Amino acid sequence: MWRTLAKVVAALLVLFVGSLAFNAASGQSRWPGPLDFVRTHPWVVLVLLIPLALVGMWQAPRRERSEAPSATFRLPPRNGHFTGREAVMKELRLQLTSANDIVIHGLGGVGKTQLAIEYAYRYLPKYRFVAFVDAEHPDLVTTQFASLARELGLTEIGAEQVIPRVYGKLRDRRPWLIIFDNGEKPGPLAHALPAGDLAGNGHVIVTTRVSGWSSRAGVLDLDVFARQESIALLTRRVPDMSEAVADQIAEQLGDLPLALEQAAGYMDYNHTAPEEYLALLTSRLEEMIAQGELADRPAVVVATLWQMSLRQLPPASVELLELCALLAPEPIPLGLFETLPAAADPLTWDTTVGALAGLGLARRTDAHLVVHRLVQAAVRAAMPQGSHRARLREALLSAAPHDIHGDPAAPERWQELLPHVLAVTTEDSSPETALLLRLAATYLIQIGDRRLAAPLCERALTINESLDRDSEIGFDLITLAQIHRELDAADRALPLAERALRLHESSLPADSPAIATDLATLARIQRQLGDHASALPLAERALRIDEAAYGPDNAYVSFDLIALASIHVDLGDHATALPLISRALEIREAIYAPDHLYIGYALLFKAQVLHALGDPTTAPLAQRGARIHRTQLGADHPKTEEAFAQLKKITGR
Repeated sequence: MWRTLAKVVAALLVLFVGSLAFNAASGQSRWPGPLDFVRTHPWVVLVLLIPLALVGMWQAPRRERSEAPSATFRLPPRNGHFTGREAVMKELRLQLTSANDIVIHGLGGVGKTQLAIEYAYRYLPKYRFVAFVDAEHPDLVTTQFASLARELGLTEIGAEQVIPRVYGKLRDRRPWLIIFDNGEKPGPLAHALPAGDLAGNGHVIVTTRVSGWSSRAGVLDLDVFARQESIALLTRRVPDMSEAVADQIAEQLGDLPLALEQAAGYMDYNHTAPEEYLALLTSRLEEMIAQGELADRPAVVVATLWQMSLRQLPPASVELLELCALLAPEPIPLGLFETLPAAADPLTWDTTVGALAGLGLARRTDAHLVVHRLVQAAVRAAMPQGSHRARLREALLSAAPHDIHGDPAAPERWQELLPHVLAVTTEDSSPETALLLRLAATYLIQIGDRRLAAPLCERALTINESLDRDSEIGFDLITLAQIHRELDAADRALPLAERALRLHESSLPADSPAIATDLATLARIQRQLGDHASALPLAERALRIDEAAYGPDNAYVSFDLIALASIHVDLGDHATALPLISRALEIREAIYAPDHLYIGYALLFKAQVLHALGDPTTAPLAQRGARIHRTQLGADHPKTEEAFAQLKKITGR
C-alpha cells in the first residue's frame, strides 16, 4: 500500500511541476477544471504533496523489509526433484489460510514431509519466520524449542516456559510457520502447539501417520501419487526410461513416492537399465525395497520405513497384518479372519483392526482392509517362510462359494476373492490349493476369461495327479475340457471329458450330479464336433440325473435344458427346442438377478429359435439379452459383439 502511495504522490509532484512550467511557457490565465486550483494555490498543493511523498518513501522500504522472511530454523533443503501435488498444494494453502492449523496424514513414504517442506519454500515470501521441528519423539520437542528460543534472542528461560515464550516472541515476526514433522498422537504433542491468542499469529503444519487429529485441526489425507506423477518423476530422474517401463515400475511400487525416489537412486548409482530393474523388482520385490538410497536421506529405505509403527502394534494386530501381507494388494474382506481368537469379541476385534488403521499401516472400510503392496512386502520380508499360508487357504475355501453356477451371489463374491486366491496359491501343491485353483478357473470360465482359467486348471490337475486323487482329477479334467471347448478346441476337449467320465463312473455313484456334469459337457463337445447322434443321449441322461438329484427347478437343470435344446436346434428341430429353452429361462429368471449373464444367454437363444420359427415378436428378447451382455462384459467383449450381431440379424438393423 505504502509503495503504491509513494508512486502516486511522486507522479502528482511531477504533474505539479510540469503544470507550472507549462503555465509559465503558455501564459494561460486559467486551467481547465480542478487543475485551476493548482495554478492559483501552488504552494498549498506543494505543502500537501511533499509530506505524503516523504511518508510513502519512508514506509515503502520498511514494508518491503517486513514482507521478506527474516529467518528459518532447521528447515531442510528443498527437494529439487519434487514432483506433482499441485492440487494438494493449493488445498493445503487454502486450508491454512482459513483454519491456521492443518494435519497432513498418510502412509509412511507417501511424501507428507516433502509436501510440507515444499510448501514452506513455495510460500516463503508470505512468512517472516519458518521453523521445522522433529516431532517423532515428543519429549525432545521442548529441547528444540529451547534452541529456537536462542535463535530468537531469548535466554535463561526455564523448560516449562520456553514454548509459550517462543510463541510470544513470534508475535513480532508474524505471520510465522512451524512444521511439526512426523508427530504421533495429538495428546503428547499438545503442549507444543499454540493455543488461544497465540494460535492466530501464524500457521502450524503437523505431518503424521497416525489417525485421531480431527478434533485438534483440519486433516488433509495424502494418498500415493497419481500414475502420471509417478511416470513424470521416474522419466525425469532416469532420462532413458520409457513411459511404458515407468508405468510398470510404478505399478510394482504402488505409486509410493519414497519407493519411486529410491528406485531412481538405485538405477542412477548402479547404472541399471530400467528394463533390468523392472525384472528384478518383479521377481524379488522383498529384497529390492531394501536397495537404493535417497541423496538427502541415505538412512531411509522402504524396507525399514514402518518398523517403528510395527513395534507399537499389539500381538493380535501383528498377526492380522502378517495374514494380510500374504494376500493381494486389493480390498481384503475382514470376514476372512472370523476364526482368529481376536475376532471372537467385537471390542477386541475392533481395536485389533483399528490399530492397523490408526498407525497408518492400512485403510479400513466397513468390511475391508486395504494394505499397500510395499507394506505387505516389508512385512513378508521379516516373516518366516511359509507362515500363515495354510490358514489363509482354509479361510478362502470357507469363504469362497463352491457352487459357482448355482449360487446367484457367487460371481460378486468371487470377484473380490479371486486376487487373494491367486496370491496364496503360488508355489504350493496342497489339496486345498488344487481345489482353490479349480474353483477360480470355474469362475473365470463363467465370466468368459478362459485363457486365464486354463493354466490355473492345469496346475490343479498336476497337483491332484501327483496325489492320485481320482475323483478330483475327474473334476479338473472336465473343467479343463470346458475351457478348451469354449476356446473352439473341441478335439482337445474330447479326450479330457471322456477320461473324466470314466474316472467318475468308476469312483462315484451312477446318479451323482458330477457324472451329469461330465455327460452334459461331453454332449456339448460332441455337438461341436458335429456328432449329434452321440450328443443327444448324453444330454438326455444328464438332464434325468440332475432332475432326480436337484428337482425340476434347479440352476443345473437349466444348463442341461440349454444343452439339449442346442442339439435339437442343430438338427433343425426348433419346435422341440423352444419349450426346453423357455423352461430354462423361467428357471433362471426365478434364481438370478434380472441382469445376470445366464439370463442374457437364454434370452438370446430363445430369440434365435423364435426368429427361426418366424415369430415377429423376438426383438425385445434379443435387445434385452444384448444389453445384459454389454452391461456385464463391456461393449468390446467378443460375446457382446456376438450378441449385438445376433440382434442385428433378428431386427435387420
